[in-house]
Amino acid sequence: MKANVTYWLDETAKRFPDKTAYADEHKEITFKELRAEARAIACELVQKGLFKKPVAVFLEKGVDVLTSFMGAAYSCNFYSPIDVDMPGSRVNKILEVLKPSVVITTGPLREVFSAYDYTGEFLLLEDVLPAQGTPDAGGESLSLPVRADGAGVQEAEAEKEAALEAARRRGIDTDLLYVLFTSGSTGVPKGVTINHRAVIDYIDWVTETFAITEKDSFGNQAPFYFDNSILDIYSTLKTGATTHIIPKTLFAQPVPLLEYIKEKEINTIFWVPSALIVVAKLKAFRNVDLSDTLRRVLFCGEVMPNKQLNVWRQFLPDVQYANLYGPTEITDACTYYIVDREFGDEEPLPIGFPMPNTDILVLNDRDEPVTGEEPGELCVRGTSLSMGYYKNPEKTREAFVQNPLNQAVPELIYRTGDIVRYNERGEIIYLSRKDFQIKHMGHRIELGEIETAVSSLPEISLNCCLYDEKRQKIVLFIEEDLEKAYIAEKISHLVPEYMLPNKVIRVEKMPINANGKIDRVKLKEYIK
Repeated sequence: MKANVTYWLDETAKRFPDKTAYADEHKEITFKELRAEARAIACELVQKGLFKKPVAVFLEKGVDVLTSFMGAAYSCNFYSPIDVDMPGSRVNKILEVLKPSVVITTGPLREVFSAYDYTGEFLLLEDVLPAQGTPDAGGESLSLPVRADGAGVQEAEAEKEAALEAARRRGIDTDLLYVLFTSGSTGVPKGVTINHRAVIDYIDWVTETFAITEKDSFGNQAPFYFDNSILDIYSTLKTGATTHIIPKTLFAQPVPLLEYIKEKEINTIFWVPSALIVVAKLKAFRNVDLSDTLRRVLFCGEVMPNKQLNVWRQFLPDVQYANLYGPTEITDACTYYIVDREFGDEEPLPIGFPMPNTDILVLNDRDEPVTGEEPGELCVRGTSLSMGYYKNPEKTREAFVQNPLNQAVPELIYRTGDIVRYNERGEIIYLSRKDFQIKHMGHRIELGEIETAVSSLPEISLNCCLYDEKRQKIVLFIEEDLEKAYIAEKISHLVPEYMLPNKVIRVEKMPINANGKIDRVKLKEYIK
């Protein structure tokens, strides 16, 4: 039984030492090289006395990020990516919660990081990665060559290796692998904790269900701070496949994007629906034929409209399409639907059925299983569940609760806040959000965080955010006569770009309900 995801890398480095594991615009790395570099980072972390500690990774999206992830995992620590383009105030909030023991970065980016509220240690990649010499295919040695002026180098490296292996023997599969930060209703991001076992179970399912092998090639779209990337990263690690990190700029250029897929011979993509929609809307398929290239199109993160999916199916009818559903808290996905029939443009696409070793409970307001097509909240139990929110027991207790259907023994379920129903085929159909948390552009967002940012503007008295699910737009309501561009500029340092309001509606007076709260139901009438 695997206790750590890096045991996959040990095996793939032996089986496919010289095969490309990950590639970006500037760098490719083989499995042998990946293992060597990851273990070099791991040795340094162990030498610093770190074990089961948080390691922040602050790097431009690329191969080096993944090497750093593996280094943290090898040393039995856990990683947390911090986007280099994230607003400084949000970085500081994450640092306040995470309190990383070390930040993996580069010299130039260390200077950028100096502006944040962090006084801890740094691990600079240029100081760590071996400049010469790589392990053999089995990866049993990271020893650097003995220099004429340093006969003890080999012994020192051997000691590092021994310390690393000692740490690995202490690791178990319920140790944390990563912490990903999502939006928080109070403006404080929540750190979702995921352990090795959850990822191992998930990737075992992915690779078996979609028959992933070393012959496959992924086209990565998801940012590494977004849980969709887990499928690309670890399916590659387990099977010996290759992941190409697609340049972000290409997703605004559908034709060059498809040309890139064709050039790199990418046969599997796992994208958020918004990326697929752009390609469908601009009819890029008329310019680039991918019928001999793509084999699988998987998607997750938000509702996939059948109108755009049907465009993909029209031009690529022989591709396997699958709709995966799940929040970050359940290790990327907990239900799936492999598209097996035709759908009208206006029909909802099912989110399908539970994954193996995962149980779905659809509960009504009385915490009873729904009957027929009655709507209810989707709840999840199983090994895929997060271990909770990092250093946030209050929010953890709210979302991870005792299974109301099991009073015999302690058993936690996760309340997703998503309202679903079963159709006549027994498939699960997504309906809406229960609260004010939304899914937008592949990200889970608490509208309260946007409201908190807008409230910081001196001109603003009351404000309220709603989500127009039909048009997939964040709508901001204010009483003041302010332009959307002005608001976006003023809060761009507080929230990421994907959280900026898409539309601003001015109301004469904010409606207030009997409880003294903003009447959100009334405001919905303004959305047209």
